[in-house]
Amino acid sequence: MDDESAEIELLEQNLNKTRQISHRMTSILDSFDTRLARLEKSILPLYTSTQILNRRANNIEKALLKIDEVASSQEGIEAEFSLISRGPQPGQLSVYTDVVERLNASIAFKQSDQDSLQTAHLVETGAKKLTQLYTKLVAEGSAGASPPPGTDATANLFPEDILASLNPLVRFLRTLPLPATHPSHPAAPTIMSTLKEAQKGYAEMRGAWARKCLETEAKRVLDRADTIDSLNAGKEFGYWASSLLNVAEEEYGYLVDLAPLTTPALIASAYSTLLNPVLVLFSTTVTSLIAFIKRSLHKHTFLALSSYESLVLLQSKWDMLLSRRGADSRKETKTNELKDGLHALRAVCLRSFPEFLADLRMASMGKGADMSTGLADFTNSVVQYMDRLPEVQAAVGAALVTLGDGNWKMGDGMKTASGKSGEGDEQVLLQHYIYDVVMTTVKSLTELSKTHRRPALGAIFLLNNISYLRQNIMLEPRHDALRDLLSLPTTSMLESNFRTAKAGYFDTNFSPLMQALSDDPKEKGKTAAKEKFTRFFDLLEEVLERHKLARVLEDDSEARESIGEDVIKLVVPALQKFTNKQREKEFSKNPQKYIKMTPDAVEKQLKSLYFEG
Repeated sequence: MDDESAEIELLEQNLNKTRQISHRMTSILDSFDTRLARLEKSILPLYTSTQILNRRANNIEKALLKIDEVASSQEGIEAEFSLISRGPQPGQLSVYTDVVERLNASIAFKQSDQDSLQTAHLVETGAKKLTQLYTKLVAEGSAGASPPPGTDATANLFPEDILASLNPLVRFLRTLPLPATHPSHPAAPTIMSTLKEAQKGYAEMRGAWARKCLETEAKRVLDRADTIDSLNAGKEFGYWASSLLNVAEEEYGYLVDLAPLTTPALIASAYSTLLNPVLVLFSTTVTSLIAFIKRSLHKHTFLALSSYESLVLLQSKWDMLLSRRGADSRKETKTNELKDGLHALRAVCLRSFPEFLADLRMASMGKGADMSTGLADFTNSVVQYMDRLPEVQAAVGAALVTLGDGNWKMGDGMKTASGKSGEGDEQVLLQHYIYDVVMTTVKSLTELSKTHRRPALGAIFLLNNISYLRQNIMLEPRHDALRDLLSLPTTSMLESNFRTAKAGYFDTNFSPLMQALSDDPKEKGKTAAKEKFTRFFDLLEEVLERHKLARVLEDDSEARESIGEDVIKLVVPALQKFTNKQREKEFSKNPQKYIKMTPDAVEKQLKSLYFEG
């Protein structure tokens, strides 16, 4: 028990010590807590002030960083502004376009309107500088010496080196913001206006250059029209008109490739502007050509026909060309220069047919007493006219259809045809027209031959001319196609008049010879025989002298020899018979006095008139 009491007492002592320690610890902690509260109360204002200072320090640092950023941005803008203001430098187009493209892209990310407007102004300035370069390059490609006359006007129409510079520039210009693609872009309206002006300038410069390239050749065509063959002159005009279309075609291709604005309406409008000086040149050239033709229509008929035929062949290509000007342009102008030119040329061609016939009729009013027995000028003209008809058959046929069957005879007192002709009647009308030309020529030749004071020479004149017509129109035309244009009435009429002319030649030149040798009941006896021989040889001498001066069918040896054979068959046998008959009657003791030439000698003399060698 003592032990347990001792242990209990010991425990109580330890417990008391623990309580004392705990009390002292609690007192210390309370004191520490009080001191901590006092410390917190004294430190709190400093802590609050420190937080405010930290925030201010952070704000100051951020402000400094922003100031540095703004300063750097301003320096960049100033550098870009300087680059943009200078414009693209040679060989540095990509550098310039990259800056413009970067500025344009940055507009979408600018936080302030002020920044966007400033950048848009730079983009606008860059677009204008690039447009100025574009206009400068187009001007350089549209200047210089025009192609020499007689060369291809489309050759090197746009220099390759300038095209190489323009192509990348145009590709970039087409990426610039426009109202249609960037409706909210501040610079889009101004850029659109700038590009429109540049495109208009392009069209005007290229149109003026195209005209310059064609103008020299147009002048050459007009100058040569009076110095070269009419048909060739008309073909040259056709080649020039075709060259004009080729140039216009080439220019359209360039416009499509090089126009900054590619909408169909704007391309059509620019093309209309480009074509205007070219079409004006065409109209003035056609007007000058027609004025030249009208000054001497009979001389330049085939120039008109050939030119008309050449233009007709270009009509479909011309219509396609004009269709590219756009519907609005066509409504505004309401003109088709080719059709206007065709109408004017066709009117000249229509005039030529009745005027040609009128000239042929007027030819019969010449002075027959003073004319030669050779070819009349109008005979040559008719043959040349016929030679050329097949070469412009299409143009002549179309014109005659417009004129109407028989209406080319206006003014000769005959009624014009009342029936209407149309497509498909060209061949028939050509045959009718050629018949009237040949008939009018024959009538004028016949009337003219009758006015000669010496009928024998008039007969030679008629034979020579009718034979020349027959030979060169019907038998041996220069163009075989002419035979297809000769109707049966035409060939029959020519053959009939040739026979009539030949009969007239024999009648006026050799009938007196034959009459001198004919038996006349009233003239008998030796004296009559002597007079007949004298008259025969006197007449023969006149015939020989006449034929030495007035050659018969000089350019047709075959026909001339044929007539010579007929003359010999007519004269020599009659002389032989008459001579033999009179010798038998011993009409004279000295017959050589009256029979100046033997029949063989007469035949030889006659052969000298008709046979060569």
